[in-house]
Amino acid sequence: MLINFFQGLKKHEIPVTIKELLDLISALEQHLVFADIDEFYYLSRTILVKDEKYFDRFDRAFSQCFTELANIDDIIEALIPEDWLRAELIKQLSEEEKAKIDSLGGLEKLLETLKKRLEEQKAKHQGGNKWIGTGGTSPFGHSGYNPEGVRIGGDSRHKRAVKVWERRDFKNLDDNIELGTRNIKVALRRLRQFARTGANEELDVDDTIRSTANNAGYLDLKMVPERHNAVKVLLFFDVGGSMDPYVQICEEMFSAARSEFKHMEYYYFHNFIYESVWHNNVRRHQERIPLTDILHKFTSDYKVIFIGDASMSPYEIVMPGGSVEHWNEESGATWFKRLTDSFDKVAWINPVPQAHWRYTQSIDITKDLLEEHMYPMTVNGLEQAMAYLSK
Repeated sequence: MLINFFQGLKKHEIPVTIKELLDLISALEQHLVFADIDEFYYLSRTILVKDEKYFDRFDRAFSQCFTELANIDDIIEALIPEDWLRAELIKQLSEEEKAKIDSLGGLEKLLETLKKRLEEQKAKHQGGNKWIGTGGTSPFGHSGYNPEGVRIGGDSRHKRAVKVWERRDFKNLDDNIELGTRNIKVALRRLRQFARTGANEELDVDDTIRSTANNAGYLDLKMVPERHNAVKVLLFFDVGGSMDPYVQICEEMFSAARSEFKHMEYYYFHNFIYESVWHNNVRRHQERIPLTDILHKFTSDYKVIFIGDASMSPYEIVMPGGSVEHWNEESGATWFKRLTDSFDKVAWINPVPQAHWRYTQSIDITKDLLEEHMYPMTVNGLEQAMAYLSK
């Protein structure tokens, strides 16, 4: 069974190794978990999954492999005498809980009644004092009240249930999800070029040890400038129109970038890049910055990142006068070519799900201008973009 589970993880493209499978087997041999499918789930995930972005894939693989074992009682019943199990259950109950169970006719009566209700009930029920459901006073259900009962589903409100029957809800977490500020920061950290500048304020441990040893054991402190991320970044944000649904993620991207990059400049554009951009959206028509100034101001080692959906009429990219806001003497493609010729690395981050890109002609045109260096706005996509820009 564990071999099938291991193969299932491989099919879901989770990077697990034989060593990790052996670690799981060793943990089971040491009885870290026993006869509890939930505990086995957490133990196996802890040992086999090394990156949280694979949690969702793991959950799906686990569900496919162990669906038939969801009711572990059936397996235990075949291996362990029922009398022994009931005796062990009684040991776990306090005197108060035992008295409450007796008030319903004993544990046998409580479990027998639950079984009958499950067989009789055909639909969801809420409220009342008999059926299994929520909000009522039946001994069986959730979020209601009864001094002696079995809770089924959800979180206990009165903490008075004898047993808890839970359904596992798998998490939605994968490296293809949309980004949040924390995930953006983690991904952006892949784009680093360290340098030491400024005053000597940081202790150089290796040089201090070496100098002290050469100085007959007398302490000889050596200091160096603090190390900074010296990468230089130019950000271009598409604003307005079809980008309105992505305002929040762009704000998160901007916030994360400002905290990660010491040398960063940013500009705004609408739909596509033309002869000018702007810093202030409120005064976008009065205070525009010629793109030629940017091309001459910043050196070629700046990493250029465009953030936009690249969704527009193809006419806006390839034709003079294509801009929807003004008359552009030269096409957007011409200006974009000048920009890519001026900088070593240019990448485009697209918030539109990648599966939809093929339905938009302007996205294909933009990808061609970028030589395919367009990436989806996901954890994995942003990591790929940073890896390309770091080369």
